[in-house]
Amino acid sequence: MAARQARDGGGKAFRQVSEALRTRMADGTYQLGTELPAQGRLAKEFGVSRDTVQRVVRELGNEGWIESRQGSPARVVKVQRVQSATAKATRSRQVMMMGPLISEAFEQREVTLDVFTLTSESLDTHIRLQAERIRAGAIAPDSIVVRMLLPDPQLVLPYPVVRQDEDDPRLRERLRAITERHTESLRTALRDLQGERFVPLVDVQVRHVRLVPTFKLYVVNGAEVLHGLYEVVERRIILDTGEEIDALDVLGLGAMLTHHVEDADPDSPGSVFVLKMRSWFESVWNLLAE
Repeated sequence: MAARQARDGGGKAFRQVSEALRTRMADGTYQLGTELPAQGRLAKEFGVSRDTVQRVVRELGNEGWIESRQGSPARVVKVQRVQSATAKATRSRQVMMMGPLISEAFEQREVTLDVFTLTSESLDTHIRLQAERIRAGAIAPDSIVVRMLLPDPQLVLPYPVVRQDEDDPRLRERLRAITERHTESLRTALRDLQGERFVPLVDVQVRHVRLVPTFKLYVVNGAEVLHGLYEVVERRIILDTGEEIDALDVLGLGAMLTHHVEDADPDSPGSVFVLKMRSWFESVWNLLAE
């Protein structure tokens, strides 16, 4: 096993495959109920060992994204869902995917995103998808402004933690590495768009706050809000070394989000919710964040 991991580049190969499969589930390539390609085919596609693919499949299974039974292909059983609490004329009150909502936001000339989250993993996935659309000429925003609130790296969070030993630092170090990796990824994806002159103005700001995220929040173009509570779960986490740890964690990519829209009626539930969330974000950004 150690030899195979060394050939693959260890944790780097594991992360490459894991993030690619998550992106495909986020963008609808692998839709709810569909089967993943055979492990041998994925190993050949990514140029990694089958053992690496098996570890990724186990992790996605531990997180509840896929269901895998011996002798049968893995099947997608969960996707990022958005429950619309308000409806625009072009939308019905139904469960939607997050991807199309973010895609619609980036079709505007001026794009703004205010985000409060545990990590930047979900946002990074969607930003990179939109960057591909911009490079392909499908959309052409004039400006993209992103403000992201993240928990202070020095803050001791209640999750993720090792189930039997909350003082074990490995999962906190893993969380910090995930956050730093995805934050830098989305920074680079957006700034490259400006550097390559696809988008005239790009502004990405990240601040940290000493608050434990119990929910994730997206304020989209000032008029729409995506809001979802983090649910604490017991699950097994696979480290880059291949070791599996029983943990208490929250699943950001799988959190159900509710969708709220500001409309012409300032007293409508959607308008009130959007206003409150905008005000909350501004207060924390200006008064608590560093």
